[in-house]
Amino acid sequence: MHSIAPDVEKRAGAEENTLFKPQTDTAATLSEESSASGPYAKLQRLASRWHVEKRGIERVPEEERNDMSYLNIGSMWLAANLVVPSLTIGVLGTPLFGMGFVDSALVIIFFNALGTLTVCLFSTFGPAFGLRQMVLSRFWFGWWGGKLIALFNLLAGIGWSAANIIVGAQLINAASRNTVPGWAGILIIAFCTLIVVFFGYKVVHLYEYWSWIPTFIIFLVLLGVFAHAGDFRNVPMGSGTAEIGKVLSYGSTVFGFGTGYTSLAADYTVYQPSNRPRRKVFLATWLGIFPTLLFMELLGAAIATATTINGGVNSYEQGYEESGVGGLLAAVLFPHVGRFGQFCLVILALSIVANNCPNIYSVALTLMVMGRWTTKVPRFIWTIVASAVYVGIAIPGYTNFEAVLKNFMHFIGYWLAIYEGVALTDHFVFKRGFSGYNPEYWDQRDKLPLGISALVAFLLGIAGMIIGMSQTWWVGPAAKGAHGGDLGFELGFAFSALSYAAMRPFELKAFGR
Repeated sequence: MHSIAPDVEKRAGAEENTLFKPQTDTAATLSEESSASGPYAKLQRLASRWHVEKRGIERVPEEERNDMSYLNIGSMWLAANLVVPSLTIGVLGTPLFGMGFVDSALVIIFFNALGTLTVCLFSTFGPAFGLRQMVLSRFWFGWWGGKLIALFNLLAGIGWSAANIIVGAQLINAASRNTVPGWAGILIIAFCTLIVVFFGYKVVHLYEYWSWIPTFIIFLVLLGVFAHAGDFRNVPMGSGTAEIGKVLSYGSTVFGFGTGYTSLAADYTVYQPSNRPRRKVFLATWLGIFPTLLFMELLGAAIATATTINGGVNSYEQGYEESGVGGLLAAVLFPHVGRFGQFCLVILALSIVANNCPNIYSVALTLMVMGRWTTKVPRFIWTIVASAVYVGIAIPGYTNFEAVLKNFMHFIGYWLAIYEGVALTDHFVFKRGFSGYNPEYWDQRDKLPLGISALVAFLLGIAGMIIGMSQTWWVGPAAKGAHGGDLGFELGFAFSALSYAAMRPFELKAFGR
Protein backbone atom coordinates (compact mmCIF):
# COMPACT_ATOMS: atom_id res chain seq x y z
CA MET A 1 0.00 0.00 0.00
CA HIS A 2 1.26 3.49 -0.76
CA SER A 3 0.99 6.54 1.45
CA ILE A 4 0.11 10.07 0.48
CA ALA A 5 2.54 12.96 0.69
CA PRO A 6 3.57 13.69 4.31
CA ASP A 7 1.86 16.52 6.07
CA VAL A 8 3.49 19.88 5.90
CA GLU A 9 4.02 21.92 9.03
CA LYS A 10 0.95 23.72 10.28
CA ARG A 11 0.92 27.23 9.03
CA ALA A 12 0.43 30.25 11.17
CA GLY A 13 -2.84 31.97 10.51
CA ALA A 14 -4.41 28.91 8.92
CA GLU A 15 -7.83 30.08 9.97
CA GLU A 16 -7.55 33.57 8.54
CA ASN A 17 -10.68 34.95 6.98
CA THR A 18 -8.75 35.88 3.87
CA LEU A 19 -9.61 34.09 0.68
CA PHE A 20 -6.09 33.56 -0.64
CA LYS A 21 -2.59 34.68 -0.05
CA PRO A 22 -0.68 36.07 -3.04
CA GLN A 23 0.54 33.33 -5.34
CA THR A 24 4.17 33.40 -6.36
CA ASP A 25 5.63 32.21 -9.63
CA THR A 26 6.90 28.66 -9.29
CA ALA A 27 8.68 26.28 -11.60
CA ALA A 28 5.42 24.38 -12.02
CA THR A 29 3.58 27.50 -13.10
CA LEU A 30 6.30 28.44 -15.55
CA SER A 31 6.32 24.96 -17.05
CA GLU A 32 2.58 25.20 -17.65
CA GLU A 33 3.13 28.29 -19.76
CA SER A 34 6.03 26.83 -21.69
CA SER A 35 4.17 23.54 -22.38
CA ALA A 36 1.73 25.36 -24.64
CA SER A 37 2.87 26.07 -28.16
CA GLY A 38 1.94 28.47 -30.94
CA PRO A 39 -1.10 30.65 -30.28
CA TYR A 40 -1.82 28.89 -26.97
CA ALA A 41 1.50 30.07 -25.51
CA LYS A 42 0.62 33.65 -26.39
CA LEU A 43 -2.81 33.20 -24.82
CA GLN A 44 -1.25 31.83 -21.63
CA ARG A 45 1.08 34.81 -21.37
CA LEU A 46 -1.83 37.17 -21.92
CA ALA A 47 -3.82 35.29 -19.28
CA SER A 48 -0.94 35.74 -16.81
CA ARG A 49 -1.21 39.51 -17.11
CA TRP A 50 -4.92 39.32 -16.22
CA HIS A 51 -4.32 36.85 -13.35
CA VAL A 52 -6.35 34.14 -15.05
CA GLU A 53 -5.80 30.67 -13.55
CA LYS A 54 -3.43 28.84 -15.88
CA ARG A 55 -3.36 25.48 -14.15
CA GLY A 56 -5.45 22.76 -15.74
CA ILE A 57 -5.67 19.19 -14.42
CA GLU A 58 -2.05 18.99 -13.24
CA ARG A 59 -1.54 18.07 -9.61
CA VAL A 60 -1.33 21.16 -7.40
CA PRO A 61 2.01 21.16 -5.56
CA GLU A 62 2.05 21.74 -1.82
CA GLU A 63 3.74 25.15 -2.06
CA GLU A 64 0.84 26.49 -4.14
CA ARG A 65 -1.90 25.36 -1.77
CA ASN A 66 -2.65 28.78 -0.34
CA ASP A 67 -6.42 28.51 0.27
CA MET A 68 -6.38 28.69 4.06
CA SER A 69 -10.05 29.15 4.94
CA TYR A 70 -12.69 26.56 5.76
CA LEU A 71 -15.22 29.29 5.03
CA ASN A 72 -14.18 29.05 1.39
CA ILE A 73 -15.34 25.46 1.33
CA GLY A 74 -18.68 26.02 3.05
CA SER A 75 -19.56 29.25 1.24
CA MET A 76 -18.85 27.58 -2.09
CA TRP A 77 -21.69 25.10 -1.60
CA LEU A 78 -23.88 27.54 0.28
CA ALA A 79 -23.91 30.00 -2.63
CA ALA A 80 -24.18 27.30 -5.29
CA ASN A 81 -27.34 25.88 -3.69
CA LEU A 82 -28.98 29.02 -2.30
CA VAL A 83 -30.53 29.54 -5.72
CA VAL A 84 -33.85 29.11 -7.49
CA PRO A 85 -33.03 25.71 -9.08
CA SER A 86 -32.84 24.26 -5.55
CA LEU A 87 -36.21 25.80 -4.77
CA THR A 88 -37.57 24.38 -8.02
CA ILE A 89 -36.77 20.83 -6.89
CA GLY A 90 -39.02 21.45 -3.88
CA VAL A 91 -41.74 22.93 -6.08
CA LEU A 92 -41.91 19.83 -8.28
CA GLY A 93 -43.31 17.63 -5.51
CA THR A 94 -46.90 18.91 -5.76
CA PRO A 95 -47.58 19.69 -9.45
CA LEU A 96 -45.45 16.93 -10.99
CA PHE A 97 -45.73 14.09 -8.47
CA GLY A 98 -49.02 14.97 -6.77
CA MET A 99 -47.55 14.95 -3.25
CA GLY A 100 -48.56 16.95 -0.21
CA PHE A 101 -46.25 19.10 1.90
CA VAL A 102 -45.51 16.59 4.65
CA ASP A 103 -44.62 13.70 2.36
CA SER A 104 -42.61 16.05 0.12
CA ALA A 105 -40.72 17.28 3.18
CA LEU A 106 -39.89 13.75 4.34
CA VAL A 107 -38.58 12.86 0.88
CA ILE A 108 -36.52 16.06 0.75
CA ILE A 109 -34.89 15.42 4.12
CA PHE A 110 -34.09 11.74 3.62
CA PHE A 111 -32.85 11.77 0.02
CA ASN A 112 -30.75 14.91 0.52
CA ALA A 113 -29.13 13.35 3.58
CA LEU A 114 -28.25 10.38 1.38
CA GLY A 115 -27.21 12.27 -1.75
CA THR A 116 -24.92 14.88 -0.16
CA LEU A 117 -22.70 12.41 1.70
CA THR A 118 -20.56 11.64 -1.34
CA VAL A 119 -20.09 15.34 -2.11
CA CYS A 120 -18.72 15.81 1.41
CA LEU A 121 -16.52 12.71 1.21
CA PHE A 122 -14.91 13.49 -2.14
CA SER A 123 -14.29 17.09 -1.06
CA THR A 124 -11.74 15.64 1.36
CA PHE A 125 -9.80 14.13 -1.57
CA GLY A 126 -8.79 17.58 -2.88
CA PRO A 127 -6.52 18.51 0.04
CA ALA A 128 -5.22 14.95 0.36
CA PHE A 129 -4.01 14.62 -3.24
CA GLY A 130 -4.23 18.02 -4.96
CA LEU A 131 -6.05 16.36 -7.87
CA ARG A 132 -9.32 17.20 -9.61
CA GLN A 133 -12.25 14.83 -9.28
CA MET A 134 -12.15 13.50 -12.84
CA VAL A 135 -8.41 12.87 -12.53
CA LEU A 136 -9.07 10.95 -9.31
CA SER A 137 -11.48 8.77 -11.28
CA ARG A 138 -8.47 7.27 -13.06
CA PHE A 139 -7.48 5.55 -9.80
CA TRP A 140 -10.79 3.63 -9.89
CA PHE A 141 -11.61 3.33 -13.60
CA GLY A 142 -8.14 3.43 -15.16
CA TRP A 143 -6.86 5.65 -17.95
CA TRP A 144 -9.41 4.73 -20.62
CA GLY A 145 -12.29 4.13 -18.24
CA GLY A 146 -11.65 7.59 -16.82
CA LYS A 147 -12.40 9.04 -20.23
CA LEU A 148 -15.81 7.35 -20.25
CA ILE A 149 -16.56 8.78 -16.82
CA ALA A 150 -15.41 12.19 -18.03
CA LEU A 151 -17.81 11.91 -20.96
CA PHE A 152 -20.74 11.26 -18.62
CA ASN A 153 -19.64 14.15 -16.42
CA LEU A 154 -19.39 16.39 -19.45
CA LEU A 155 -22.96 15.57 -20.49
CA ALA A 156 -24.20 16.08 -16.94
CA GLY A 157 -22.44 19.42 -16.47
CA ILE A 158 -23.66 20.84 -19.78
CA GLY A 159 -27.20 19.58 -19.27
CA TRP A 160 -27.42 20.80 -15.70
CA SER A 161 -26.18 24.23 -16.68
CA ALA A 162 -28.80 24.41 -19.43
CA ALA A 163 -31.58 23.41 -17.01
CA ASN A 164 -30.44 25.99 -14.45
CA ILE A 165 -30.22 28.86 -16.88
CA ILE A 166 -33.75 28.19 -18.10
CA VAL A 167 -34.97 28.84 -14.55
CA GLY A 168 -33.13 32.16 -14.53
CA ALA A 169 -34.59 33.13 -17.89
CA GLN A 170 -38.08 32.34 -16.57
CA LEU A 171 -37.46 34.71 -13.66
CA ILE A 172 -36.33 37.52 -15.93
CA ASN A 173 -39.35 36.91 -18.16
CA ALA A 174 -41.69 37.09 -15.16
CA ALA A 175 -39.95 40.18 -13.72
CA SER A 176 -40.36 41.99 -17.05
CA ARG A 177 -44.00 40.87 -17.26
CA ASN A 178 -43.23 38.79 -20.36
CA THR A 179 -41.46 41.57 -22.26
CA VAL A 180 -37.96 40.00 -22.11
CA PRO A 181 -37.99 36.74 -24.12
CA GLY A 182 -36.47 33.57 -22.75
CA TRP A 183 -33.51 33.55 -25.13
CA ALA A 184 -32.45 37.03 -24.00
CA GLY A 185 -32.53 36.02 -20.33
CA ILE A 186 -30.44 32.96 -21.14
CA LEU A 187 -27.78 35.06 -22.87
CA ILE A 188 -27.63 37.57 -19.99
CA ILE A 189 -27.04 34.91 -17.33
CA ALA A 190 -24.62 32.91 -19.48
CA PHE A 191 -22.46 35.99 -20.08
CA CYS A 192 -22.31 36.82 -16.36
CA THR A 193 -21.34 33.21 -15.58
CA LEU A 194 -18.61 33.20 -18.22
CA ILE A 195 -16.97 36.31 -16.76
CA VAL A 196 -16.57 34.59 -13.37
CA VAL A 197 -15.42 31.13 -14.52
CA PHE A 198 -13.05 32.57 -17.11
CA PHE A 199 -10.65 33.68 -14.37
CA GLY A 200 -10.69 30.35 -12.54
CA TYR A 201 -10.56 28.91 -9.04
CA LYS A 202 -9.82 32.04 -7.03
CA VAL A 203 -12.45 34.24 -8.67
CA VAL A 204 -15.07 31.47 -8.53
CA HIS A 205 -14.47 31.09 -4.80
CA LEU A 206 -14.43 34.85 -4.29
CA TYR A 207 -17.76 35.22 -6.10
CA GLU A 208 -19.37 32.37 -4.17
CA TYR A 209 -18.00 33.77 -0.89
CA TRP A 210 -20.16 36.89 -1.16
CA SER A 211 -22.91 36.26 -3.70
CA TRP A 212 -25.18 34.29 -1.36
CA ILE A 213 -25.85 37.29 0.92
CA PRO A 214 -28.28 39.32 -1.26
CA THR A 215 -29.87 36.10 -2.47
CA PHE A 216 -30.50 34.91 1.09
CA ILE A 217 -32.11 38.25 1.96
CA ILE A 218 -34.47 37.94 -1.02
CA PHE A 219 -35.44 34.41 -0.04
CA LEU A 220 -36.23 35.62 3.48
CA VAL A 221 -38.44 38.32 1.94
CA LEU A 222 -40.12 35.62 -0.17
CA LEU A 223 -40.71 33.47 2.89
CA GLY A 224 -42.10 36.38 4.89
CA VAL A 225 -44.43 37.55 2.13
CA PHE A 226 -45.78 34.06 1.50
CA ALA A 227 -46.29 33.38 5.20
CA HIS A 228 -48.09 36.72 5.64
CA ALA A 229 -50.36 35.99 2.66
CA GLY A 230 -51.65 32.88 4.40
CA ASP A 231 -51.90 30.87 1.18
CA PHE A 232 -50.08 27.77 2.38
CA ARG A 233 -52.26 24.68 2.04
CA ASN A 234 -51.55 21.54 4.02
CA VAL A 235 -52.30 19.14 1.19
CA PRO A 236 -53.14 15.76 2.77
CA MET A 237 -50.39 13.18 2.75
CA GLY A 238 -51.08 10.33 0.36
CA SER A 239 -51.26 6.68 1.34
CA GLY A 240 -51.34 3.23 -0.24
CA THR A 241 -49.40 1.69 -3.06
CA ALA A 242 -49.66 4.72 -5.34
CA GLU A 243 -47.88 6.83 -2.71
CA ILE A 244 -44.92 4.43 -2.73
CA GLY A 245 -44.36 5.06 -6.42
CA LYS A 246 -44.56 8.83 -5.97
CA VAL A 247 -42.08 8.80 -3.08
CA LEU A 248 -39.55 6.73 -5.00
CA SER A 249 -39.82 8.81 -8.17
CA TYR A 250 -39.67 12.15 -6.39
CA GLY A 251 -36.87 10.81 -4.22
CA SER A 252 -34.87 9.99 -7.33
CA THR A 253 -35.24 13.61 -8.46
CA VAL A 254 -34.17 14.99 -5.07
CA PHE A 255 -31.26 12.55 -4.85
CA GLY A 256 -30.07 13.52 -8.33
CA PHE A 257 -29.89 17.18 -7.37
CA GLY A 258 -28.26 16.57 -3.98
CA THR A 259 -25.60 14.20 -5.27
CA GLY A 260 -25.03 16.17 -8.46
CA TYR A 261 -21.80 17.81 -7.27
CA THR A 262 -20.14 14.47 -6.45
CA SER A 263 -18.33 14.31 -9.79
CA LEU A 264 -16.66 17.69 -9.24
CA ALA A 265 -16.37 17.87 -5.44
CA ALA A 266 -12.56 17.67 -5.20
CA ASP A 267 -12.15 20.45 -7.79
CA TYR A 268 -12.90 23.08 -5.14
CA THR A 269 -10.54 21.93 -2.40
CA VAL A 270 -7.33 21.22 -4.37
CA TYR A 271 -5.72 24.44 -3.14
CA GLN A 272 -6.32 23.50 0.51
CA PRO A 273 -3.14 22.30 2.31
CA SER A 274 -2.68 18.54 2.65
CA ASN A 275 -2.56 18.77 6.47
CA ARG A 276 -6.24 19.75 6.62
CA PRO A 277 -8.11 17.36 8.96
CA ARG A 278 -10.46 15.43 6.71
CA ARG A 279 -13.33 15.55 9.19
CA LYS A 280 -13.22 19.38 9.15
CA VAL A 281 -13.26 19.53 5.35
CA PHE A 282 -16.16 17.06 5.37
CA LEU A 283 -18.03 19.13 7.97
CA ALA A 284 -17.41 22.42 6.17
CA THR A 285 -18.85 20.94 2.98
CA TRP A 286 -21.82 19.43 4.82
CA LEU A 287 -22.67 22.69 6.59
CA GLY A 288 -22.58 24.50 3.27
CA ILE A 289 -24.71 22.11 1.27
CA PHE A 290 -27.17 20.11 3.42
CA PRO A 291 -28.93 22.84 5.48
CA THR A 292 -29.08 25.04 2.38
CA LEU A 293 -30.80 22.38 0.30
CA LEU A 294 -33.31 21.71 3.07
CA PHE A 295 -34.18 25.40 3.43
CA MET A 296 -34.58 25.96 -0.29
CA GLU A 297 -36.47 22.80 -1.17
CA LEU A 298 -38.82 22.98 1.83
CA LEU A 299 -39.60 26.59 0.93
CA GLY A 300 -40.35 25.52 -2.63
CA ALA A 301 -42.57 22.67 -1.44
CA ALA A 302 -44.52 25.06 0.79
CA ILE A 303 -45.09 27.62 -1.98
CA ALA A 304 -46.16 24.88 -4.40
CA THR A 305 -49.10 23.98 -2.17
CA ALA A 306 -50.70 27.34 -3.02
CA THR A 307 -51.28 26.08 -6.57
CA THR A 308 -53.96 23.76 -5.13
CA ILE A 309 -56.18 26.58 -3.80
CA ASN A 310 -59.74 26.04 -5.02
CA GLY A 311 -62.29 28.65 -6.00
CA GLY A 312 -61.92 31.51 -8.47
CA VAL A 313 -58.77 32.23 -10.42
CA ASN A 314 -55.72 30.75 -8.75
CA SER A 315 -52.96 33.25 -9.49
CA TYR A 316 -50.28 30.83 -8.29
CA GLU A 317 -51.36 28.07 -10.63
CA GLN A 318 -51.80 30.54 -13.48
CA GLY A 319 -48.35 32.05 -12.94
CA TYR A 320 -46.76 28.60 -12.82
CA GLU A 321 -48.43 27.53 -16.05
CA GLU A 322 -47.45 30.73 -17.87
CA SER A 323 -43.84 31.21 -16.75
CA GLY A 324 -42.89 28.18 -14.68
CA VAL A 325 -41.28 28.80 -11.32
CA GLY A 326 -40.65 32.43 -12.29
CA GLY A 327 -44.37 32.99 -12.69
CA LEU A 328 -45.04 31.19 -9.40
CA LEU A 329 -42.65 33.48 -7.50
CA ALA A 330 -44.12 36.51 -9.25
CA ALA A 331 -47.56 35.43 -7.98
CA VAL A 332 -46.14 35.41 -4.46
CA LEU A 333 -44.39 38.79 -4.63
CA PHE A 334 -46.16 41.10 -7.06
CA PRO A 335 -49.54 41.48 -5.29
CA HIS A 336 -47.85 42.35 -1.99
CA VAL A 337 -44.61 44.25 -2.72
CA GLY A 338 -45.21 45.57 -6.25
CA ARG A 339 -42.16 46.79 -8.14
CA PHE A 340 -39.86 45.61 -5.38
CA GLY A 341 -41.01 42.11 -6.33
CA GLN A 342 -39.65 42.65 -9.83
CA PHE A 343 -36.31 43.67 -8.34
CA CYS A 344 -36.34 40.51 -6.21
CA LEU A 345 -36.90 38.31 -9.25
CA VAL A 346 -34.01 39.92 -11.12
CA ILE A 347 -31.66 39.26 -8.17
CA LEU A 348 -32.87 35.66 -8.00
CA ALA A 349 -32.33 35.28 -11.73
CA LEU A 350 -28.73 36.44 -11.40
CA SER A 351 -28.24 33.99 -8.53
CA ILE A 352 -28.18 31.28 -11.20
CA VAL A 353 -24.62 32.44 -11.88
CA ALA A 354 -23.57 31.02 -8.49
CA ASN A 355 -25.07 27.66 -9.39
CA ASN A 356 -23.61 27.45 -12.88
CA CYS A 357 -20.10 28.60 -12.02
CA PRO A 358 -19.06 25.22 -10.50
CA ASN A 359 -20.62 23.37 -13.42
CA ILE A 360 -18.89 25.27 -16.22
CA TYR A 361 -15.55 25.56 -14.39
CA SER A 362 -15.51 21.78 -13.90
CA VAL A 363 -16.76 21.08 -17.43
CA ALA A 364 -13.64 22.83 -18.72
CA LEU A 365 -11.46 20.63 -16.52
CA THR A 366 -13.39 17.54 -17.61
CA LEU A 367 -12.69 18.32 -21.24
CA MET A 368 -8.98 18.34 -20.40
CA VAL A 369 -9.25 14.72 -19.20
CA MET A 370 -10.63 13.53 -22.54
CA GLY A 371 -7.31 13.39 -24.40
CA ARG A 372 -3.69 14.46 -24.50
CA TRP A 373 -4.45 17.18 -27.03
CA THR A 374 -7.24 18.67 -24.90
CA THR A 375 -4.76 19.40 -22.10
CA LYS A 376 -2.83 21.67 -24.46
CA VAL A 377 -5.85 23.95 -24.90
CA PRO A 378 -5.98 26.48 -22.03
CA ARG A 379 -8.75 25.91 -19.49
CA PHE A 380 -10.29 29.34 -20.07
CA ILE A 381 -10.78 28.52 -23.77
CA TRP A 382 -12.77 25.44 -22.81
CA THR A 383 -15.03 27.59 -20.61
CA ILE A 384 -16.01 29.61 -23.67
CA VAL A 385 -16.72 26.45 -25.68
CA ALA A 386 -18.80 24.93 -22.86
CA SER A 387 -20.79 28.14 -22.44
CA ALA A 388 -21.67 28.23 -26.13
CA VAL A 389 -22.84 24.61 -26.04
CA TYR A 390 -25.15 24.87 -23.02
CA VAL A 391 -26.67 28.12 -24.31
CA GLY A 392 -27.37 26.33 -27.59
CA ILE A 393 -29.22 23.62 -25.66
CA ALA A 394 -31.10 25.94 -23.29
CA ILE A 395 -32.69 28.22 -25.86
CA PRO A 396 -34.72 25.53 -27.67
CA GLY A 397 -35.42 23.72 -24.35
CA TYR A 398 -36.92 26.79 -22.69
CA THR A 399 -40.56 25.87 -23.27
CA ASN A 400 -40.44 22.32 -21.81
CA PHE A 401 -38.47 23.00 -18.68
CA GLU A 402 -40.27 21.01 -15.96
CA ALA A 403 -40.20 17.75 -17.92
CA VAL A 404 -36.58 18.40 -18.91
CA LEU A 405 -35.54 19.06 -15.31
CA LYS A 406 -37.26 15.98 -13.91
CA ASN A 407 -35.76 13.68 -16.53
CA PHE A 408 -32.34 15.27 -16.21
CA MET A 409 -32.22 14.95 -12.41
CA HIS A 410 -33.02 11.28 -12.85
CA PHE A 411 -30.16 10.93 -15.34
CA ILE A 412 -27.71 12.57 -12.92
CA GLY A 413 -28.90 10.38 -10.07
CA TYR A 414 -28.58 7.25 -12.20
CA TRP A 415 -25.06 7.69 -13.50
CA LEU A 416 -23.61 9.13 -10.30
CA ALA A 417 -25.04 6.28 -8.22
CA ILE A 418 -23.25 3.83 -10.55
CA TYR A 419 -20.04 5.91 -10.34
CA GLU A 420 -20.31 6.04 -6.55
CA GLY A 421 -20.86 2.29 -6.36
CA VAL A 422 -17.50 1.61 -8.00
CA ALA A 423 -15.54 4.47 -6.38
CA LEU A 424 -16.72 3.84 -2.82
CA THR A 425 -16.20 0.09 -3.07
CA ASP A 426 -12.66 0.56 -4.36
CA HIS A 427 -11.83 3.23 -1.78
CA PHE A 428 -13.07 1.36 1.29
CA VAL A 429 -12.68 -2.30 0.30
CA PHE A 430 -9.56 -2.42 -1.86
CA LYS A 431 -7.54 0.72 -1.18
CA ARG A 432 -8.76 0.75 2.42
CA GLY A 433 -8.70 4.47 2.71
CA PHE A 434 -6.42 7.29 1.63
CA SER A 435 -3.19 5.37 2.24
CA GLY A 436 -3.95 3.13 -0.73
CA TYR A 437 -3.32 5.84 -3.37
CA ASN A 438 -0.10 6.85 -5.05
CA PRO A 439 -1.06 10.31 -6.36
CA GLU A 440 2.07 10.83 -8.46
CA TYR A 441 0.72 8.16 -10.83
CA TRP A 442 -2.15 10.44 -11.87
CA ASP A 443 -0.87 10.75 -15.47
CA GLN A 444 1.08 7.48 -15.79
CA ARG A 445 -1.15 5.18 -17.80
CA ASP A 446 0.91 2.03 -17.24
CA LYS A 447 0.77 2.37 -13.45
CA LEU A 448 -2.94 3.11 -13.11
CA PRO A 449 -5.50 0.30 -12.81
CA LEU A 450 -6.51 -1.26 -16.11
CA GLY A 451 -10.13 -0.50 -15.22
CA ILE A 452 -11.59 -3.69 -16.71
CA SER A 453 -13.57 -4.64 -13.62
CA ALA A 454 -14.68 -1.01 -13.11
CA LEU A 455 -15.96 -0.70 -16.68
CA VAL A 456 -17.81 -4.02 -16.53
CA ALA A 457 -19.29 -3.01 -13.17
CA PHE A 458 -20.34 0.31 -14.68
CA LEU A 459 -22.13 -1.49 -17.52
CA LEU A 460 -23.83 -3.83 -15.07
CA GLY A 461 -24.85 -0.76 -13.08
CA ILE A 462 -26.51 0.58 -16.23
CA ALA A 463 -28.34 -2.75 -16.50
CA GLY A 464 -29.57 -2.32 -12.93
CA MET A 465 -30.63 1.21 -13.75
CA ILE A 466 -32.67 0.00 -16.75
CA ILE A 467 -34.37 -2.64 -14.61
CA GLY A 468 -35.36 -0.08 -11.99
CA MET A 469 -35.99 3.13 -13.91
CA SER A 470 -39.44 4.64 -14.42
CA GLN A 471 -39.72 7.12 -17.28
CA THR A 472 -42.48 7.98 -19.72
CA TRP A 473 -40.61 6.08 -22.44
CA TRP A 474 -39.52 3.09 -20.30
CA VAL A 475 -40.65 1.44 -17.07
CA GLY A 476 -38.40 -1.36 -15.85
CA PRO A 477 -39.77 -4.53 -14.29
CA ALA A 478 -38.57 -3.55 -10.80
CA ALA A 479 -40.29 -0.15 -11.13
CA LYS A 480 -43.54 -1.88 -12.08
CA GLY A 481 -43.24 -3.94 -8.93
CA ALA A 482 -42.74 -0.73 -6.95
CA HIS A 483 -46.07 0.62 -8.33
CA GLY A 484 -44.37 2.83 -10.89
CA GLY A 485 -41.77 4.18 -8.49
CA ASP A 486 -38.28 4.87 -9.82
CA LEU A 487 -35.63 2.51 -8.43
CA GLY A 488 -32.98 3.34 -11.03
CA PHE A 489 -30.32 4.88 -8.80
CA GLU A 490 -30.76 2.30 -6.01
CA LEU A 491 -30.34 -0.68 -8.34
CA GLY A 492 -27.62 1.06 -10.35
CA PHE A 493 -25.56 1.53 -7.18
CA ALA A 494 -26.18 -2.01 -5.93
CA PHE A 495 -25.32 -3.69 -9.24
CA SER A 496 -22.12 -1.69 -9.76
CA ALA A 497 -20.86 -2.00 -6.17
CA LEU A 498 -21.49 -5.72 -5.82
CA SER A 499 -20.16 -6.66 -9.25
CA TYR A 500 -17.01 -4.56 -8.75
CA ALA A 501 -16.39 -6.15 -5.35
CA ALA A 502 -16.65 -9.58 -6.99
CA MET A 503 -14.45 -8.87 -10.04
CA ARG A 504 -11.71 -6.59 -8.78
CA PRO A 505 -9.78 -9.29 -6.85
CA PHE A 506 -9.36 -11.31 -10.08
CA GLU A 507 -8.09 -8.25 -11.93
CA LEU A 508 -5.57 -7.51 -9.18
CA LYS A 509 -4.37 -11.11 -9.18
CA ALA A 510 -4.03 -11.25 -12.96
CA PHE A 511 -2.43 -7.85 -13.61
CA GLY A 512 -1.22 -6.58 -10.23
CA ARG A 513 -2.83 -3.18 -10.67
